[in-house]
Amino acid sequence: MTVSVIITCYNYGRFLERAIRSVLDQDIDKSQYEIIVVNDNSSDETSAVMKEYSNRIKQIHNKIQSGISASRNAGIRKARGRYILNLDADDYLDNHILSVQCLFLNNNPEYGAVSCDYFTVDKFENHIERFDGWEVPIACGIMFRKDFLVRIGLYNEDIKIWEEKDLRKRFEEDFKIYNLKIPLYRYRKHGESHTSK
Repeated sequence: MTVSVIITCYNYGRFLERAIRSVLDQDIDKSQYEIIVVNDNSSDETSAVMKEYSNRIKQIHNKIQSGISASRNAGIRKARGRYILNLDADDYLDNHILSVQCLFLNNNPEYGAVSCDYFTVDKFENHIERFDGWEVPIACGIMFRKDFLVRIGLYNEDIKIWEEKDLRKRFEEDFKIYNLKIPLYRYRKHGESHTSK
């Protein structure tokens, strides 16, 4: 198993199917990756969407709302892939991201992770703006070597927001991250996002 894509979801059931489909539409063989969806005790249709895709995803259902850091860690611990890619349930992937980022990490062992540029998109999936993934980093769209994440102790579960800044700071103390100047991630902009709240 090459890559584990971890989708964390808290009350984003209305977006979750799009996120899952974007992983299923990847241009690499399906035997090379797995999808792990972590339901952080959602009260919406998240469980129903996960049930619909039960033959294509691995499922984790938190018994209590545990937060993004604990949910990501649960996914990483269950992952079988050498590489980890996080995907927020309200976002989606370009269908080349896994093949391109895997190719980079396979051929550049001196790097611990690879990020990419991304587009923000509206509710109709129109591109709003392109961002440089190095200058304006986000939590997702970065492919990490799993053993390096384990080595730094995964996400700090005491941090409830901007957890990626803490993880990235600790990661870069020991390992290098490269950013590909290709927009391979789609970051959905909407007023209900957890970050905007």
